[in-house]
Amino acid sequence: MAEKSKKKPGVYVCIPAYNNASYIGETIQSILDQTYENIHVIIVDDNSKDNTWQVLCDFAKKDSRILIYHNDKNLGMSGNWNKCLSLCMEREDCEYIKLVCADDLLVPHTIEKEVMILEKYPRVVLVSSETKLVDLNGNGKGFYRRYPARGPVDGKKVVRRGFFNKDYFGAPQANTFRKSICKKTGGFDSNLTYIIDYDFFVSLAKCGDVYAIHESLNLFRVRNDSNTGLVMGGDKEKTGIYVDEHRYLVEKNAKDLHMAAWEVELSVLIRRIRCFMAWVYLKIFVR
Repeated sequence: MAEKSKKKPGVYVCIPAYNNASYIGETIQSILDQTYENIHVIIVDDNSKDNTWQVLCDFAKKDSRILIYHNDKNLGMSGNWNKCLSLCMEREDCEYIKLVCADDLLVPHTIEKEVMILEKYPRVVLVSSETKLVDLNGNGKGFYRRYPARGPVDGKKVVRRGFFNKDYFGAPQANTFRKSICKKTGGFDSNLTYIIDYDFFVSLAKCGDVYAIHESLNLFRVRNDSNTGLVMGGDKEKTGIYVDEHRYLVEKNAKDLHMAAWEVELSVLIRRIRCFMAWVYLKIFVR
């Protein structure tokens, strides 16, 4: 009798949700439509004020792979994102994790291609794919490119270069990572608001290699009312907080990355300039 084929590693996609009734259904469906077989979806509603919870209940009734949770009180971004992670950690069949914001999308073969890399390269702790930017109507608004090299790259090298260029990890849904590494690094830093995901992926990347897939496997909705949109939209107070958080992130990692004091200041200056450039982009291309 032929040997039974080995079951594919379990992938858990977690979605932190808050007032996302208008878009979360499309997000969930893009995950359910994945070509990869062994996936589950964990969704935590952070006590939404719209009918997000009802949308989740309707989906959960139709597909047993969807596990939904409701917070009795609002935990905020870091609290809810950490709850999503902790629920994934509790699952014995979970080997890889992907975090997807409740209005973003995956193309059908995203998880299959990313897991293929993680299975092939044991030292790769995090795999990223390039992102297509779209508006609320799904119209293309450009692309967000990842680290330009091909093949596995030392994660510290990616992080260091990113501090002088751009956040190569970008939107959360662009990344899939190992549960085992997440256990070592901890979760999302409650001291941060605007770069909470950047800080998290930096901590993961420093633990091994990073692999960038140069193919647009996910879609990010560019919104003026999102955290990113508010920061880049010209609000001086929020932009100031954002830049301060970038300084906090760089200083926290400077020793590990062998960065001198002048390099920290240069990184902060570059971040200010990039905020201005993003503001110009939003004014011209996103309405």
